Amino acid sequence: MSLAEIEKAVDALPPEELTRLAAYIARRDKLAWDEELEEDFSPGGKHEKAVEKIDAEIDSGNFTPLP
Repeated sequence: MSLAEIEKAVDALPPEELTRLAAYIARRDKLAWDEELEEDFSPGGKHEKAVEKIDAEIDSGNFTPLP
């Protein structure tokens, strides 16, 4: 199914189903974002060095807690 066909089908949805579809897409997007963050800040992730630096600063007492 092409994007154009999906868009046409979405345009034909009754309001209640469109609301359900929007909620479904929002849930999928949130889960994908959560997974990306988890991967980025896990060992081997692209922000692993930043986490290590923050941990070292906390361990050394060289940080200012947020209010």
